[in-house]
Amino acid sequence: MNRVVHPIEQESFRRLRARLDTSHLAPLTRAVTERVIHSSADLAYADDLVMDEDELVRAHAALHAGAPVVVDVEMVAAGITRRDTVCRLGDASSGPGMTRSAHAIRLAHEEVGPGALWVIGCAPTALEELLTLDASPALVIGLPVGFVGAAESKAALRESGLPAVSNVSEKGGSAVAAAALNALLYHPVSPIPSVPPAAPEETQ
Repeated sequence: MNRVVHPIEQESFRRLRARLDTSHLAPLTRAVTERVIHSSADLAYADDLVMDEDELVRAHAALHAGAPVVVDVEMVAAGITRRDTVCRLGDASSGPGMTRSAHAIRLAHEEVGPGALWVIGCAPTALEELLTLDASPALVIGLPVGFVGAAESKAALRESGLPAVSNVSEKGGSAVAAAALNALLYHPVSPIPSVPPAAPEETQ
């Protein structure tokens, strides 16, 4: 089903593009950048976000093939449309050396296994915990917010070599993390080109 875009959203993107030229960006990089900026009204994200187009292409394919989507908090889940998500925060508990958010990530990993898309927009400790696991993610959208640990956890994500969307500064949050995932959800899937039938062999 094609998504119907509200006129207000259309006008918002028109104004965004009038103030910021994103035409030079690769398609999925542009989609993520614009939707994050649209969700935050913060044009500075254009220079703050870090992502790789090839990784986004593979993550987009995995997402549309049905890969699980895991979120760190329900606020991220609430912002993601057109896809069910896994959030285990309600089942988690804190303990010595582990926050509740980190425990939720561990529980989610036990549930979904490898190949999921992880969307972390609140707790740096959730992202830190994910980096200790053998998650083999399709993508990590790591955009936690805060003055303690947020920038450091995102730097660690980039250093890990995992396919990721992150940003350099302390800013982030549930809305922008959900927006980055929605950009991949909303971006159209390229049709598989049809292969013409082979011509029949000529008989001698």
